[in-house]
Amino acid sequence: MTRARAALVLGLLAGGGVAGGCGETSDTGGTRELSLAHFLPADHVLTGDMFTPLGEKLAELSGGKLTVRQFPAGALNSAAPAQYSILRSGVADIALAIPAYTPDLFPKTDLIAYPGICKTAVACTEAMRRARPALEAEYDAKVLGLWANDAAVLLTRERPVRTLEDMSGLKIRVSTRSLIPFIEALGASAVMQPGTVVHQSLTTGVIDGVAISPSGIGTFQLHEPAAYLTTWLPTSGLPFVLLMNRGVYETLSPEERGWIDEAADASLSMAGATAYARAGADGLRMAQEAGVEIIDLPENEIRRFEQAIAPARAAGLDRQVGDMTAADVIRLFGGAP
Repeated sequence: MTRARAALVLGLLAGGGVAGGCGETSDTGGTRELSLAHFLPADHVLTGDMFTPLGEKLAELSGGKLTVRQFPAGALNSAAPAQYSILRSGVADIALAIPAYTPDLFPKTDLIAYPGICKTAVACTEAMRRARPALEAEYDAKVLGLWANDAAVLLTRERPVRTLEDMSGLKIRVSTRSLIPFIEALGASAVMQPGTVVHQSLTTGVIDGVAISPSGIGTFQLHEPAAYLTTWLPTSGLPFVLLMNRGVYETLSPEERGWIDEAADASLSMAGATAYARAGADGLRMAQEAGVEIIDLPENEIRRFEQAIAPARAAGLDRQVGDMTAADVIRLFGGAP
């Protein structure tokens, strides 16, 4: 164990332990501290725009009786797909999860990435808000926020993608299983990988390209291994969700639950969307300043991409997702099936 990691663990133990969860009462009595876990860097845009404001609002509403303590950078569990599990097991009271990493659990939420629904973080978040009752039913947790980032761009290391033919034979990392049939319809092969490994995979040539929202460029430093960036792919946004352990929420008093509900209103989800929109603009600027060639597909080429995926898109609409079809969920999003 490194000295820094040892210090972190000692700090957690001194603070009352990792598994104590919510309901920890301070020595002064009458206060509760909620643990908020995520796998992102401590300085990630969501910290300043979403997580910290959530804690501040709860403290303000409760007069300091309900507070939030953040555990960033995977302090409680570094695996992004495991965040829902640590929430349900009580390791964390609140956790950030990416539904696309466990699509069998959240097939309806994962569909926000389906081509043709939305392109911007704000538009995708608004679409998820329209479908929120159906999406919330997928979670054995209190849903505090549901939002998305901007649609993916394509970063490649050796081959620029200017035409449909340029996609042929490429091995492309995707962040959601929903995109696999569409990437393959374009002539490439798709590989599911979490964002934390894509820098190394692209650097070493394990993959040829990365399909990712531009907000991920800065987070994972993808401007370093990439030489080319194609600004359009036939995708929509990637979903995110901030969850609270249901048992913890239900053990709170009615007044405390009221504070949670007020702090986690619609503005919390929109804060996540606007944070990712800003981070996406920063990521594109970072890539350009690093000398990555920016490629804007012409309209005629965009139409060719859309025509190539049309059969796969039509076939996927009949897929059953729980008690609904994919087309039913897309209608809830406000998109044309």
